[in-house]
Amino acid sequence: MTKYARDEFDKVPETSSRQGVHRVASDAPRRRLGPILAVGVVALAIGLVAFLFLPKLGFAPTGSPLMAAGSAQESPSASSSAEASQTASQSAEPSADPSTTPSAGEVLPTTGTPSTAPEDDAPAVDKSQPVAVYNGTATAGLAGRVSNTVSADGWTLGPVGNWGGMPQKSSVIYYSGAEQKANAEALGELLNITSLVDSAEFQQPVVVVLGPGFQ
Repeated sequence: MTKYARDEFDKVPETSSRQGVHRVASDAPRRRLGPILAVGVVALAIGLVAFLFLPKLGFAPTGSPLMAAGSAQESPSASSSAEASQTASQSAEPSADPSTTPSAGEVLPTTGTPSTAPEDDAPAVDKSQPVAVYNGTATAGLAGRVSNTVSADGWTLGPVGNWGGMPQKSSVIYYSGAEQKANAEALGELLNITSLVDSAEFQQPVVVVLGPGFQ
């Protein structure tokens, strides 16, 4: 027995199932796990089927490993086709370039050295100009013999005779002006006379003076 006096809280039936003041002893509720497990098994089965069979049917979701692997397998063929098209375009480009072969009507610019045309200012040999022949040596008949040579070459003869001027040390051809220089040079080659003098002292355009040693 307790030493405390009994109160209202001690008035509890001895056969009551309640324990304490405010709690009632009752059987613990049992949770039904069967439906939850069944749902989990069904979901697992659906996921397994989707993982195994849907990729084979072409229903793999974007970003999945199977899709990434498929794209990785297809990329070499795509890159090879791109390279083939690029090679074809590069091979077709030279055909679009204009041909370097000139057409029949095309005139190509000349890059070589232009040919030198003969100068028109150079005086031509004029054999119609009279040529005087004088003998400045002691050899008789030399002027006549040389004049025949000049005439046979097509030249027009002027005065022919003995030289009356200063004694000559060699044979000389005198010509009057630059326009007669070509005639003097031609006569010098014909008679083998190298001394040519431009002089205005003579009335004839070209004068041949035969000096000592003339052959």
